[in-house]
Amino acid sequence: MDGGGLSGAERRVWAALPAGTRAALAGLPAADLRTLLLTVARDRAATVQPADVLRRWREDRFVRPSDVDPRALARVEARLWELLPADVAGVELSPVAPLGTCTAVAPVSQHRIVTTMRGTEVVSDPTNTLAVEAAVRRRRGDEVHLAAVHRVLRAQDFGPGTSAHFRLFTLVSSARDAGSGRTEARLLVRHLAWWHRVLADLAASAWPRLHVTVLDRVVGERLADTVRPALTAEGITVHDEPERQRGRGYYTGAAVRLTLHAGSLEIGDGGGTDWTARLLGDAKERCLVSCLATERLVTGVNG
Repeated sequence: MDGGGLSGAERRVWAALPAGTRAALAGLPAADLRTLLLTVARDRAATVQPADVLRRWREDRFVRPSDVDPRALARVEARLWELLPADVAGVELSPVAPLGTCTAVAPVSQHRIVTTMRGTEVVSDPTNTLAVEAAVRRRRGDEVHLAAVHRVLRAQDFGPGTSAHFRLFTLVSSARDAGSGRTEARLLVRHLAWWHRVLADLAASAWPRLHVTVLDRVVGERLADTVRPALTAEGITVHDEPERQRGRGYYTGAAVRLTLHAGSLEIGDGGGTDWTARLLGDAKERCLVSCLATERLVTGVNG
């Protein structure tokens, strides 16, 4: 194997091992690799002392508890469930997903995901995981609308004062393409109208806003002639955000953001994806995902 795509640290580690080690490990059957890694983990765990656990608890950003009051968080999340339309099915996700759940359908690095030794990964984005469940259900019937709330864990360092884990309330809708961006428009109206209702109910005093970025000409046309008129009729304002760069190449059709304090605090994100289309091998499938960070909502409203 060549060293293309390896970081400096990775190249250093592999260079210190006997030639062919990387290829040999990569070529092991999954069960054998799992056995090997579990043996190493067992040996390392056997050397851990109570003082080591306490030190890691203080220093490791992956394990430190959240600073948010769990009672306030539970009240907010209970209200979110109450506000959901009756046709949205709730899903209680597993803490882990199959290895590659994110990278198989989206342009993200596995290094940003906490990988386990058992061929799984800790859920880092419930929209991806919920899209897999939506694809499974789409095989059995009509369009699917799912919701989940989940504590995610991400490997990348977000900087001082931030946590590696946080809770996300997630919506995923999957339906058949009706042509000319009509399905995308209908799903956008559905998601944006619901998030407006949520923010009006839980964060009216925190100057909430909905933002949209057009990523496709056809969806842009439907935004103008279908989405905006439908939302305006309900008294809902959506702010254009053409300058947005984050999410381009990740979302398709349109991307959305949820903010507080007149746009200065982002609490939610989403957009169209091709995930169910790729999972099902059917280009006519359409999928819209969106999520809200419930801890950010609590702190953004309560200061």
